[in-house]
Order: sequence, then structure tokens, then C-alpha cells
Amino acid sequence: MRDPLVLLPGLMCDSHLFHEQITALSAEYAVMVAPVSGGERLEEIASSLLDQLPARFALAGHSVGGMVAMEILRRAPDRVTRLALIDTSPLAETPQAAADYEPAIIKLKSGRLEEAVQTLVPAEALAAGHHRQAVVVAQVEMALRVGEGAIIRQIRAMQRRRDYQSVLRRCRVPTLVLCGAEDALMPMKRHGFMAELIPYARLEVIEGAGHLAPLEQPEAVTMALRGWIEQPYVLQSRADA
Repeated sequence: MRDPLVLLPGLMCDSHLFHEQITALSAEYAVMVAPVSGGERLEEIASSLLDQLPARFALAGHSVGGMVAMEILRRAPDRVTRLALIDTSPLAETPQAAADYEPAIIKLKSGRLEEAVQTLVPAEALAAGHHRQAVVVAQVEMALRVGEGAIIRQIRAMQRRRDYQSVLRRCRVPTLVLCGAEDALMPMKRHGFMAELIPYARLEVIEGAGHLAPLEQPEAVTMALRGWIEQPYVLQSRADA
């Protein structure tokens, strides 16, 4: 029996982000989705989740969920048996980038949620094509369910996040770094850099996907996650090769 798989949705997202992956994998693996809005700092969110999660688990996080995953790894590396980081970043936010979130927060506080969604994840951050509008609609629907208050907490946590490069260098579990080829928010180059930090990482770039890769190309993401789950625990790192 493999360890449970814990999925952490991204900014403004709920379990629908991983709907196709849950459907495909839950027949073979224990799968659970945990919310990432329980505080205004990643440390608070991770601490809250660790009180609720199984003793050991495989962990996959998207966007801010990936940042929470890195904080969980920092706090409890002995509990994380494998790690997947999807459309996310290990870097601390710059002061300018942190300030750039404030217009979206103002929109959220004034009840203009759909405008805030467009500010935070513009359509241009998604892959071009006939599926784009459906993904935009799904993002708005998820944001409505998550709610303005929770989204603001997520933004604050992103603004205040630490740099996780040293945490990833110490990571010793099978790791998948996955991104959409057309992700304009967390570009492919940053994911290549992130994969280079981790001794046992594999980089997968999903063609025809942007920032919401699990929704945009669900079959390709499911295949990548399945391959990651089935990787052996003992691997040869690049440094050992």
C-alpha cells in the first residue's frame, strides 16, 4: 500500500482543479485534498495542515499550494515521502511583486471578485485555444467557492513567503517539477531552475497548458503524476551519476 496522496490547490482554487486527477488516481491510491487558506503566512497554513495530515504522505501542490508544500517539507521532511511542485516558485516575493497584488486585494474587499480573478490569473496566463474560456469560467467558479477572505489570506501568505532554495537542496525524495509550457505567471525557465536545485527531481513541461495545467491538460498531468507516484524511493541523483 502506497502512502496517501495529499493535493494542495493553488491560489483561488479548490478540489475542482484536480478533479480529473482525483477521478483517475483514487481507484488505486488514497487521495485527499487539503485547503491552503488557514492563515496569512505559509508557516501558519503548514502548521495547521500538519496537525490533520497522515503520518507520512506524498505531497503535490499547485501555485500557492506548492509553496505550502515546500513549507511542509521544511517543517516535517520525515513525513513527506515524495514531492510534486506544479506551476509554482521557490523564490521569496520581491517588494515590487508583493505590492503588485494590492489592486487585486482592493477589488476583493469591494466585492469585485471576477475582476480580481482576471488581475491575479489573466487569461493570457493560460494556453491559447478553444479551451481557454472554459478554464477561465472554471477559475471564477472556484474563486467564488473559496471566497474573498480566503483568497486575501492566500495572497498575504504569498507576499510574505520565504526563499525555499535551501529547503529544496536538502530534499531527498522523488520529486516532480511540472509546469505548463505557456504559464506566463510561473514560467518554464523558473521551473527548470527549481528542478536543478533538487537532487532527485524530474522536470516535466506540459504542452498546451498554462498556469492551470491540471485543468488545461488533465490527461497529461495525470500521466505525469502517476509516473511520479510509481517511481522507486531510492534513486540516483545527478550528483551521484
